[in-house]
Amino acid sequence: MGKIKRIRVKPSSRPKTTGSSPGSDLVPSSVLEPRITIRSYGDDIYHEREVKKYQDIDDQIAKFNTLTHWICVQGLGDLKFFEYLGNKFKIHQLIQEDIVSGGQRPKLDESSDYLFAVSRRIYINEELEMANEQLSFILLPNIVFSFQETYGKCFDPIINRLKTDKGTIRSGGSSYMLYALMDVVVDEYFELINRFGDELETIEELLYRRPKKSMMYDIQSVKRAMISIRRAVWPERDKINDLIRSESPLITRDTRTFLRDTYDHSMQIIDLVESYRDITTGLIDMNLSFISNGMNEIMKVLTIISSIFIPLTFIAGVYGMNFAYQDPATGKILNKNMPELYMANGYEYTLVAMLLIAILQIIYFWRKGWLSSK
Repeated sequence: MGKIKRIRVKPSSRPKTTGSSPGSDLVPSSVLEPRITIRSYGDDIYHEREVKKYQDIDDQIAKFNTLTHWICVQGLGDLKFFEYLGNKFKIHQLIQEDIVSGGQRPKLDESSDYLFAVSRRIYINEELEMANEQLSFILLPNIVFSFQETYGKCFDPIINRLKTDKGTIRSGGSSYMLYALMDVVVDEYFELINRFGDELETIEELLYRRPKKSMMYDIQSVKRAMISIRRAVWPERDKINDLIRSESPLITRDTRTFLRDTYDHSMQIIDLVESYRDITTGLIDMNLSFISNGMNEIMKVLTIISSIFIPLTFIAGVYGMNFAYQDPATGKILNKNMPELYMANGYEYTLVAMLLIAILQIIYFWRKGWLSSK
């Protein structure tokens, strides 16, 4: 898999007009047109139909009134569909607004006639960007609605199971279908976190080989992703717990058993997220430490070089003053000036002395262990 390019931490919630009445700003123009599919199934029966008009939903439900129906809605840009939803199934307008808003946190709302649940799907899209999408569900007797903002294919495993499997998914009823859809979301968290875990391992190996300042930005991106996942998983866990404890007759006893398994998975994800958050913090500190150590090594080398050249520069500076031993005009001897300026072979002696000083300094630094890279 390719490296993740960009992380969208915040979900794309849709603006609401200030002061408007609840449920009035329902469908913005930027939302995709809906694609609606109704799937009706039982132990040995499966029927799938693409909905062209809303009457198709009524006809299929009436035709297969003993079966369970999953109505999958992809794209939320049709106000008339939500009017149909409210009139036909008595779905409150505030619930409709939550479905379209796009910025809801995972939650469960219970009504006397239905249950409304929200999940957040966090995944890597085709552009290798981490996206955050809202999924909404409505549970009715023998009917489950699922709502997606995009035309994504996250529910393909459920569709394949419906078509080929004649086990629990066919016989479990609408509450089991709700569990299966939410379980896909939780399983996708595992895939995402494992991918970030592999990326952290790669970054850690690169840190030991050759730390770079740019790695800090990669680590920080993973940390921000962990925070985003944590914000989704914690309320997801609470929502699943609310479903387990719910006294609604829409949720069967067998479904509660499966929900407990999903609850355990969400707890595992939370543990992984917390662990990876700690790892990212440690890697950031490690990266900064490596960079600091590298700077210290550079400063140590420069300091040693400077220390070697300081006495040599002093000697060169002293003899560079050129105070003559004899006045060239009068021929008078200036006793306290530099007689060695006119010493035979003085230039060679000075160079040799400077070389000996440098060698003695290097030996001293070596014995002190200052030349070691450890």
